[in-house]
Parts: sequence; C-alpha cells; structure tokens
Amino acid sequence: MSDRRRILSIDGGGIKGVFPIAFLARVESELQLKAIGRYFDLIAGTSVGGIIALGLGLGLTARELQEFFISNGSEIFPSEFPGLTTLRLIVGRDRYRAERFRQALDEAFGTRKLGESKTRLLIPSFDATRGDIHIYKTAHAERLSTDYKIDAVDVALSTAAAPTYLPVFDSVSGVTFVDGALYANNPVALAVVEAVSLLKWTPDEIDVLSIGCTEQADCFAPRGHRFLFWARRALDSAMLGQSRAALGMAMHLTGRDNGKDNVVRVNRVVERGRFSLNGTKHIRQLQGLGVGEARHQVSALRDRFFACEASQFVPFYST
Repeated sequence: MSDRRRILSIDGGGIKGVFPIAFLARVESELQLKAIGRYFDLIAGTSVGGIIALGLGLGLTARELQEFFISNGSEIFPSEFPGLTTLRLIVGRDRYRAERFRQALDEAFGTRKLGESKTRLLIPSFDATRGDIHIYKTAHAERLSTDYKIDAVDVALSTAAAPTYLPVFDSVSGVTFVDGALYANNPVALAVVEAVSLLKWTPDEIDVLSIGCTEQADCFAPRGHRFLFWARRALDSAMLGQSRAALGMAMHLTGRDNGKDNVVRVNRVVERGRFSLNGTKHIRQLQGLGVGEARHQVSALRDRFFACEASQFVPFYST
C-alpha cells in the first residue's frame, strides 16, 4: 500500500460528465485496473461528479458508469434550450425526467446506502429549506453519524437537482435539496479541507487528481450592450471563478507556497457553445475527448495514483 493519500475530485457539468467518466474508464482499461475507485482514499464529486463518486465508492467500475451515462443520458438530459422551463412544467417534462432519472439511479445503485461505500466520500448539495450548504459524507469520522444511513439514490438526487434542468429533490425528512453546484461545482477545495482538517492528513502526503467537465474558451471583458453581455456570461463567469478559487485553495493547502505540486488538474478547453449541460447529441464527442485526454495523461498518472490500491477504509459506523 502507498504511504501517500490520494484524492479524486470530479466537477459537476450535466451530460458533460461523460468527459471525466470516459477519461477514468480509459485509464482503468489501459492500466488493467479492476475498479479505479479502489485507488483513492477520498473521492469528492458534485452533481454528475457526485453520481460518479457514489458509483466508484460503491464498487462500480468506471467502464460501467460510462455505459450508464451513455445509455441513459438522452432520457435524463434531453436536448432543449434551458429557458423552456415553464413549457416543460406545463407538459410535465420535468416530472418525466425526474422519474426516469430516479429509475436509472435505482437500476445502478439499487437499495444500497451511502455507508456501503468502500471509499470515503464527500458529496456537496444545497439545503434549500434552510438556505445553507449541505455536504453528504461517509462515516470517516466519529461525529459523522447520520449520512451513512441515507440511500445512495437519494444522495445522487440531492446533489444533481440542477435548477431549470431537474426539479428540486424533496427528501423523506422534509428537507428540499438542490444541486451542490450552486456553491461548489468544483469540490476540490472541500475535499482537501476535509483531508487536512478532519482526517488529519498532512499536506505533504496528499496527491489530488481533479477532473473537470470541459471548459469554454471565452473572454469576460464586456463587449456591446453590457446588460445583455452579462446576462449571457454571468453564470459562466461565476462557475469559472469558483473553480479557479477552489483549485487555488487546494494547491495552497497542499504546499504550493513551499514548492509542492500535489494537485493535478485534468480538463479540456473547448470553443464556446460546443457542449452544454444537456447537449446529449454530443455524447460521443465528449467520450472521445475523455479517451484522448487519458491517452496523453495515463503515463504521467500511473505511478503517482495507480501503483497500488489505497488502504482499506474502515468507517466508524456501518449499515
């Protein structure tokens, strides 16, 4: 077993999550790994990244999860302009999508609980009832005594309830959840803070693999009508700013100021408008980008992250 602690962090991004899972599936195949999740001590994921994190923690291979998204993506994320929210509500499209989403997750995860994960997990969501952040965690510390009992499907629905794309998720406890991407689309900083503060891992022993869902090449210097410009760019700039800040914090906490380079970021810059959160007609292109990126990265990642499996995770509480 390695004497280093390895963290995997996966961004949110709707159907663009095919990019990171295709990347991981290709690495898994190239290195002939049984299941890539076994090689990490902590996995964090938001929204679609949270679904991937749950799947890997529960023992699914990256190849199985890739097939899950390719097979179900067109029904869960049908291609349409997100501004059609009102029309979707009238015709019941959101209800159908939510039901199909749950059905697909039921098929993938069954009745398993978060506490059945073989790897420590950190899954951001947002508590709309209290107007506060909510982070699902496995029982990797003594005080984490509640989340491990929750169905994995409910955790997935909570982290992925993206506004205008899917309805909010009303839990059995009466709490309403929406997508964790509202504040942590890139959860890498949360993962490193968890590692350093709660798990007491020293920064020097941590290696982080952070994977995005592609990034648009864009310029945020206002042009033309300022209101229209920012109406189109505000969300993109907020998400990019959050991701940059999260990466910077993760690098700082793992020793960048002392010359350490413990965070590896894998992402692909693409032209503006090429992919969207629900652009399922480009699934195969996203898969191809992930496969191509893995081909270029696998040699550099092999010894750092995949030389041996992580130490066995023994939770404080079990289901």
